[in-house]
Amino acid sequence: MSMRGVSRASFAELSERLSAEHITSAIVASRLASELFAVVGLLDTEPGLRRALSDPGKPAAEKGAVVATLLHGKITRRAEALVVAAAEAHWATTGDLSDAIEQLAIEAMVLAAEAEDGLDDLEDGLFRFGRVVAANPDLRAALADPSLPGRGKRELLGTLLEGKVTAVTLGLISQMVAHPRGRPLTVALDMCADVAARRRQQLIAVVRTAAELSASQRRRLAEALARSYGHDVHLDVVIDPSVVGGLSVQIGDELIDGTAASRLAAIRRRLAG
Repeated sequence: MSMRGVSRASFAELSERLSAEHITSAIVASRLASELFAVVGLLDTEPGLRRALSDPGKPAAEKGAVVATLLHGKITRRAEALVVAAAEAHWATTGDLSDAIEQLAIEAMVLAAEAEDGLDDLEDGLFRFGRVVAANPDLRAALADPSLPGRGKRELLGTLLEGKVTAVTLGLISQMVAHPRGRPLTVALDMCADVAARRRQQLIAVVRTAAELSASQRRRLAEALARSYGHDVHLDVVIDPSVVGGLSVQIGDELIDGTAASRLAAIRRRLAG
């Protein structure tokens, strides 16, 4: 998330407010997410409203009253209260207000997954589908095609993913496809995975290896990385034939490379020099 300063502080307060709801029902969390995504769509199509609600010169109570009047009875009280709080908060830019509500919607979807004990399934599903999209330019173009109706994209996603990912995962992917908000789909999926990881304060490690890791190898690697970074670590394993031996681990911008391929490349560089 690119928000800084006052916007980051405002979002942190909203996120804490959502956590304080103690939502344990997947149905309730999914409905909340759907309503918040709808509000984001409204703000994206009504720039005048978005500017008015994020205007630092207007009293917070006045902006909150506008939201309450506009949304009361149209969404649940929980969703309305969150959007009112967002309107009353301080934002560095008009776009940060919409981005914050979208982040809350994604967090609500993560709560839905958590309620079904499916956080691992959500993270794995987002990662694996992101890999499929990145490797398939025709699929990427079809899902990004503005001339293809939303229903057609949903049917395509259903054909690809029905029965292979959880309902929450499919719902979140469908939302990112239907409303990309100017982002490549792979970027949107990574953002969702980051939100899921933050929910349980764990890091995501992309592991590249030539052969599948056993369950015990995954566990030992995750435990070693957790000790090193001081956080739980979720492993996204990529089988990559170009990795001659060993493995590479990327966490954020940091690459821990122990592959034979990288060592061979280093030797070639030294010989060339």
